[in-house]
Amino acid sequence: MAAAAGARGLLLPAARRRLWGFAEKLLVRGATGRPPHCGGNRWRSTQAAPQVVLNVPETRVTRLENGLRVASEDSGLSTCTVGLWIDAGSRYENEKNNGTAHFLEHMAFKGTKKRSQLDLELEIENMGAHLNAYTSREQTVYYAKAFSKDLPRAVEILADIIQNSTLGEAEIERERGVILREMQEVETNLQEVVFDYLHATAYQNTALGRTILGPTENIKSINRKDLVDYITTHYKGPRIVLAAAGGVSHDELLELAKFHFGGDSLCTHTGDVPALPPCKFTGSEIRVRDDKMPLAHLAIAVEAVGWAHPDTICLMVANTLIGNWDRSFGGGMNLSSKLAQLTCHGNLCHSFQSFNTSYTDTGLWGLYTVCEPGTVADMLHVVQKEWMRLCTSVTESEVARAKNLLKTNMLLQLDGSTPICEDIGRQMLCYNRRIPIPELEARIDAVNAETVREVCTRYIYDKSPAIAAVGPIEQLPDFNQIRSNMRWLHD
Repeated sequence: MAAAAGARGLLLPAARRRLWGFAEKLLVRGATGRPPHCGGNRWRSTQAAPQVVLNVPETRVTRLENGLRVASEDSGLSTCTVGLWIDAGSRYENEKNNGTAHFLEHMAFKGTKKRSQLDLELEIENMGAHLNAYTSREQTVYYAKAFSKDLPRAVEILADIIQNSTLGEAEIERERGVILREMQEVETNLQEVVFDYLHATAYQNTALGRTILGPTENIKSINRKDLVDYITTHYKGPRIVLAAAGGVSHDELLELAKFHFGGDSLCTHTGDVPALPPCKFTGSEIRVRDDKMPLAHLAIAVEAVGWAHPDTICLMVANTLIGNWDRSFGGGMNLSSKLAQLTCHGNLCHSFQSFNTSYTDTGLWGLYTVCEPGTVADMLHVVQKEWMRLCTSVTESEVARAKNLLKTNMLLQLDGSTPICEDIGRQMLCYNRRIPIPELEARIDAVNAETVREVCTRYIYDKSPAIAAVGPIEQLPDFNQIRSNMRWLHD
């Protein structure tokens, strides 16, 4: 949750974004750092629309001497979004300091050596700007949306809050209470709860298995030294991207970056930045039975791949083939998703959402569903049957439709300076470049039914899934039965 408490409405209270597959930014989840080699359908990166000339603003990238990257797209708007994307999230924590990254995000707006919290709030409000932040498992983000003419002030404020925050003891104690209340709110969001359980069982005893907020005992014990140590260890130039979009001059942004971020404090040396800890996937389950709850909440996933893996595009197409549905949708049996047709016809669930969540070196590909207690087993049966169909008999017409939908969703998500700025920041961290849309479209077009069947077989067929279930789940089959159904299903 953004550290926006008491900010008089100017610090947007953005939800704590976990970047689940059904809410993900497709350019991060769908694009790869190198061409896919799914099946026999190779795509050479040099063939990525070499002759296409589009009226699309260029994404310019410059690296400072201390390693910090400056990336921007100038679309000539009267407003802009500028932010810091930092390669540091809860995955870089250990059991003792789990929750520090998120705690630090809360503290960013509580005053600096130059500005008190009130001064910061008034300055942002008087500019008509918005200031926000969020934490994920691998990234921390601070960004501002303002008039283009106020870009220098926005960059200066961002530099101030990440380099000069006072981290006062009184403010730390106050935010400790805010975070504990936030944890109580998260516990009432069953989707958040189920996905935390899913990570906990899929990545047992690893950093990805821990929550972003951290356990209650950690929140009660995190101190100023923990916060300062996290900043000095992880907020380093090579792991930071200053991204901007809207009415932004790259040359102006570069000069601002040199002035505010070009110092030695962000420099790093070999050994200063810890290596990303490996996180092994384990097929397993967590069940929390509560028959007093009205509905069962279930997530099932297999291990997928990281952002830059060649198979990511194929898995994104497969994810789109499964799709999502809830009872408010029209269409009924005429929906394109086969799973939606089956669930609608059999009244098997209230909703389902497919997801494809990628991290640096691993990922989760699966489905989240909300069911009546009596339909849990039947819903899981049709889900696994549909997964097996992806591995064996998905058709070219289905894949063509899914590819078009994937490309449409990708473009619709890039509406406005803020999503474009987020897209730039994430892609720079994930791939060290921003992938042009024509290249990404070409990679999607290179996928066909054969590659989808081959890649789905590689990651889904006969694999042990991770399962998290909460609620009245008495009828959920035992794990061995679910595991056997990852090979073959009979009606």
